[in-house]
Amino acid sequence: MKQKLLIRDLTLRDGQQSAFATRMNQSQIDRVLKYYKDANFYAMEVWGGAVPDSVMRYLNENPWHRLEKIKKGVGSASKLTALSRGRNLFGYAPYTDEIIDGFFKNSMDSGLDIMRIFDALNDVNNIKASVKYIKKYGGLADCAVCYTVDPKFDEPPVEKKKKGGFFSFLKKEEPAKPFYIDVFTDEYFLNKAKEMTALGADMITIKDMSGLIPPSRVATMIPLFKKELNVPIDFHTHCTPGFGLGSVLTAIMNGADIVDTNIWNFGGGPAAPAVELIYIFCKKLDIEFDVNMEAVAKINLELLDIRKELEDFDVSKQIPNPFNPLTDTLPAEIDKEFDNAIAAVKSNNETELLRACHAIEAYFNFPKPDELVKNAEIPGGMYTNMVAQLKQYNSLDILEEAMRLIPSVGLDAGLPPLVTPTSQIVGVQAVVSALNLKNGREKYASPSNQFVALVKGEYGETPVPIDPEFRFKITGSREETPYDTSNYKRQENPTLDEFGSVKVAQNEKDELLLELFPAVGLNYLKGQRKQEFESKNVTKEATKPKEKQEQAQTQVAKEIIESPMPGSILKLNVKVGDKVKKGEVVLILEAMKMENDIIAETSGTVSKVVVEEGSFVQAGSPMIELV
Repeated sequence: MKQKLLIRDLTLRDGQQSAFATRMNQSQIDRVLKYYKDANFYAMEVWGGAVPDSVMRYLNENPWHRLEKIKKGVGSASKLTALSRGRNLFGYAPYTDEIIDGFFKNSMDSGLDIMRIFDALNDVNNIKASVKYIKKYGGLADCAVCYTVDPKFDEPPVEKKKKGGFFSFLKKEEPAKPFYIDVFTDEYFLNKAKEMTALGADMITIKDMSGLIPPSRVATMIPLFKKELNVPIDFHTHCTPGFGLGSVLTAIMNGADIVDTNIWNFGGGPAAPAVELIYIFCKKLDIEFDVNMEAVAKINLELLDIRKELEDFDVSKQIPNPFNPLTDTLPAEIDKEFDNAIAAVKSNNETELLRACHAIEAYFNFPKPDELVKNAEIPGGMYTNMVAQLKQYNSLDILEEAMRLIPSVGLDAGLPPLVTPTSQIVGVQAVVSALNLKNGREKYASPSNQFVALVKGEYGETPVPIDPEFRFKITGSREETPYDTSNYKRQENPTLDEFGSVKVAQNEKDELLLELFPAVGLNYLKGQRKQEFESKNVTKEATKPKEKQEQAQTQVAKEIIESPMPGSILKLNVKVGDKVKKGEVVLILEAMKMENDIIAETSGTVSKVVVEEGSFVQAGSPMIELV
């Protein structure tokens, strides 16, 4: 029987998130929907990931409306898919079944068909509730196994040589240098996939969020999954380090049922390969390919204009040369490279395969492989976050040291796969540890709240056990402490006296935005209520009582607590008139997707609070004054 390949288009979610910082607005998306209706993609990933956060934070748009408008524009022509983080959904906290149930009910009501569900630790327990509720409401559960690589060291970390350390858990002898820890084998990933299908997964995705999976590994994993599993296999990767196109071709030729692609002007580089290149390979391989490439060409023309509009956020600043596989003829030497790539897959010649694919990409002016990401074996987004954080501290000189610390920090924390949010947790901790060492402090002198929670066990079971002594050092307890949602407290839904005494959240969907995005959601919804209030031409003065700041205005502040980095105020723990002690947490700042406790350096009385929950602050901005 002739092989058939299905395509999941990522352009409107992962594509724009990878290449343009998730800045496509609704009007830009509306311009392409009429063509998508004719494109006949099996599925379109349009929601989840960073989209809900970004459309509120940067575009002042409603995430639910984004999904609903796409559904209205595309109808049933393609299945709409989204990405969620297991029990954490779109946020960073483990949510109760009540919230997960409500989230999936509203997602399906708004037009979702498939949810791709992953857990940053590949802890299958963390996806159980999501699988249950997406299927409860008639959706498909696409369960993703997060691909990652074993960390590599020049020699075993000193602290791991001690009795009772890491290797005693794995019952392995210390290998000679250089070495890597053999954890993430094909069998490891297959066993996770089997656990997911046992839960009711309708399909399994091999999710390579960093583009680190080489074709040779794809050639062993896909056949193994196809042999052992009885559900469709989807393959997802990125082109950042240069494996993407070759790995997708290898997946196709080894029987993958679905592959993830982007449309030409949003493809390659940090994103997935371009569907136009996959179309050429499928034509040569006589693989059935149902996508309407005429409609794709129309989408692509519109995407070119949209990409120019998004120039300020363009990661690569490199637009591929115009090309339409239906009307343009390939030069003979480039057409030959497509044949060379196919032959290389058949002969398991990875070197030749990558050479041919890189020649094809170079001809079309797609970005070159990022050697730094390839060699460091970390996600590109994790690297850029680390650079941004070090710039804020004026410490870019220690970037190399921070990068060197990633394997040991990850190993100490149980080898979490480097995917959101664990990539940020490990990356931020590596930066902080490098700063600590630079300033003569202990490596883990100031762990983030999330790093503590990860080591404690609140994110779930790590791929390898954490040394109890290290856990005690970081958390004060040697015992693993799983997350416990029984004490979960829902976000408050405050009344806005200044806008007619209305509640911030007006319905269940608003309430879910507050739950999943406490700071960003609150700020966005406040803006919506303000806009609604003003549109009614109500001219009453705001009724919110003034903070009693006058009493301290004549006193000189002995401490002005400033923001150490750009971020959003997640929670205020004090108000004017409160007495605080040195070391007390006065507020929680969300920055780099991490929660940071901001403490008072002196004891005193709060004389002024110049920020509010949900507001954004720049590095160095004053937030609280003490007298």
